[in-house]
Amino acid sequence: MDIVVITAIIASLFLVIGLAEPLATRLRLPYSVILAVLGILIGSGAAFFLRTELTDALNPVAEAILNLPIRSNVFLYVFLPTLLFQATLGMNLRRMLDDWVPILVLAIVAVLVATLTIGYALHWASALPLAACLLVGAIVSTTDPSAVVGIFRSISAPRRLSRIIEGESLLNDAAAIALFGLFMGFVMAGVPNPSLTEAAARFPLLLLGGALVGWLVARIGIWLMEMLDRAILAQASVSVALPYLAFILSEQVAGASGVIAVVSAGLTLNLAGPGRLTPTTWTNLREIWDLLAHWAGALIFVLAALLIPRLLDGITLREFVQVGVVTLAAVLARAVILFGLLPLLQAARLSPVIERRYRVAILWGGLRGAVTLALALAVTESRLVPIEIKQQVGVLATGFTLFTLIVQGGTLRWVIRRLGLDRLSAMDTALSNQVIAVALQTVREDVASTTEQYGLARETVRSEAKRFAARLDAAVKAAEDSTQILDRDRITLGLIALAGAERDMVLELFHDRSVSARVADRALSEADRVIEGARTGGRVGYQRATRQILAYGRAIRAAAFLHNRLRIGGPLSRLTADRFEILVTQRLLLKDLHDFIEKRILRIHGRRVAELLHELLERREELVEQGLDGMRLQFPGYAEELERRLIRRTALRLEEREYDQLRADGLIGSELHGALLRKLAAMRAAEEARPKLDIAVHRDELVRQLPLFSDLEEGVLRQLRRGLVTRYVSAGEAILSKSVQARSVYFIASGAVELETAGQTWRLGRGEMFGQMGILTHRPRRTSVRAITPCTLLKLDEQRFLKLLRRSPALRAAVRESAEKRGIPIDQLGDVMDEAA
Repeated sequence: MDIVVITAIIASLFLVIGLAEPLATRLRLPYSVILAVLGILIGSGAAFFLRTELTDALNPVAEAILNLPIRSNVFLYVFLPTLLFQATLGMNLRRMLDDWVPILVLAIVAVLVATLTIGYALHWASALPLAACLLVGAIVSTTDPSAVVGIFRSISAPRRLSRIIEGESLLNDAAAIALFGLFMGFVMAGVPNPSLTEAAARFPLLLLGGALVGWLVARIGIWLMEMLDRAILAQASVSVALPYLAFILSEQVAGASGVIAVVSAGLTLNLAGPGRLTPTTWTNLREIWDLLAHWAGALIFVLAALLIPRLLDGITLREFVQVGVVTLAAVLARAVILFGLLPLLQAARLSPVIERRYRVAILWGGLRGAVTLALALAVTESRLVPIEIKQQVGVLATGFTLFTLIVQGGTLRWVIRRLGLDRLSAMDTALSNQVIAVALQTVREDVASTTEQYGLARETVRSEAKRFAARLDAAVKAAEDSTQILDRDRITLGLIALAGAERDMVLELFHDRSVSARVADRALSEADRVIEGARTGGRVGYQRATRQILAYGRAIRAAAFLHNRLRIGGPLSRLTADRFEILVTQRLLLKDLHDFIEKRILRIHGRRVAELLHELLERREELVEQGLDGMRLQFPGYAEELERRLIRRTALRLEEREYDQLRADGLIGSELHGALLRKLAAMRAAEEARPKLDIAVHRDELVRQLPLFSDLEEGVLRQLRRGLVTRYVSAGEAILSKSVQARSVYFIASGAVELETAGQTWRLGRGEMFGQMGILTHRPRRTSVRAITPCTLLKLDEQRFLKLLRRSPALRAAVRESAEKRGIPIDQLGDVMDEAA
């Protein structure tokens, strides 16, 4: 086909894509439905003009449209990696990890249930072999949640619900396509009734192999992008290569799932990219991939829809009935997940509570789209698939896709309205009134400062100020007069506004380059968690969410285990440095939030609510300061170094702003301005690298700070430092248990522990020790020790401790004092104490 004709058709399709979005908004229909309808109309219109005798003028165009080189490989190798990769980059993974259990269960279990239900139902209702029926089940198990997610966002549905649906859909597609490849292999090999045991054995290998290939490709890509620092376009080019290389290597070389490889590569870049790439690079990558995915998603829908008339050509009544069987089985399988499995997860507290009406909307919003059509097209193109199976698979998948797009997609808004999800709750109405009032207050302040610079007539300014003040007063009155809102709800509204302001401040710090992309990404996730906590749990939910920000999570506990057991300190060092930077950023944000309360919330909700919010912020500030103080004891000087780095980055930002203003005022030329900005860019690049936190280096500082070792000579101290092992313990972790013979002594460098023995409890803090009594009395330990705060401990083995005890009078005195507190006679402490005495 002439390249000019193909180019003209593709350009026209982009025009259709551009017009489809405003048309969908005007008709209040899902964007994917409009694209599919337009594609069907274009394909049907081309076929009509080619066959009609009315005119032959449009025959060349119709032939070109119908003969476009659209093959399944174009969808699977060109469009699909783009869509999956962008979806993983756009995910808030830190928040999705909070709900990884329901996401994985809903994705993988839902696909398996749908595939088996549809497959066996179709096998009962048709003459197709079981392998082909299961293949159809895998093809139609892919879901496109964009329509229902878009509606949920427009009606202020819980963000957590939207995240679960998005995460489930991404992994759902990956699992379904992996199953498609598995059953496609059985069909092409002529195995009519495959063993589910064999399928179950091969399926995990497809997933694990793809995940490994994707991770490896992404790590190499990140390494290359780091080497291409400051070459933004080159870094973007590397990122574009990643999903395609991952897909091809996994499919063609490793024999694994290419879709899983693309998802794994995207997740790896999403997690590691913000910390390894500059903020500008990361922002540009996200914007580029958003545009690529928009084009790819629209094109795959339109091009796939062009094929629908061809795939449905010659449909029979029996096949029409079989489409109904597939539809009923698919809806039933999804209902089992939503109304059977999901409530069980909620009862086990593994999933958030999802109201029944939201589950109904999810059930009806499970549209199928271009991925389903692309997989069906792959079957029809295969030479190894029998002709009768080709036709029926194409008809069944296409018919079911049309039903979901036209019937479910066309009525989804009506279902949402019937469920009452389009009406704002009293809380959401009050929140919208509050947002308007706060926004108008900001506008009034900005207008006042701007009009002063204009030098306008005083009477004109005063008249317009009065007019705007009337709007502001009406908005504030609407926010204050929400009669359906209780006093505790006003506190909730204030907390939501406060958390929203915190999120905006994080974005401002990131855009000003005062904080790194890695810290900004985590801080935004934490701010979203606080907003959701306030919305769902009020003051209690807000406090719970803010405490989680400062809590030691599973990742840092796992890193502490690697350091304590395997002497692998890199992960703990990195996570501890992250915690330092988060705490410093939190302290900065909390101070500015007090001003937000006085300027924005006080007038709307009154002094009582404002004072309560001030009090909650002060408690958070105390916890942040406690966290920083504890870490300063563990790592002296590191917090100060981070603060210095923040000051230097802020100074660079202000310096750049001044140069821009000088250039705008014409005081410096473009050449000098460019040279100054290049110099600033080099300085900023040096500040991007965070100071390295070396855990081992600070052990010497910790030893010097302990009074127990104050009387030791330098040579003895040097030997002691070599023998001491640093151990990091999270709050609540058990350090020692009863009925185990003591083999080590622990010195508390920072934190506090609780010691329990013989029904009595003692609390020990910094500079104290435990474990020595079991060594000296030679008895099985009857004592348990648990950390009550995050602790840094110095561990010394029995032999070195006994040697140290002979050399240090201060240590012997501490042992005696500890024995007296616990009521242990001095004569029971063994020969070492006797010799020393």
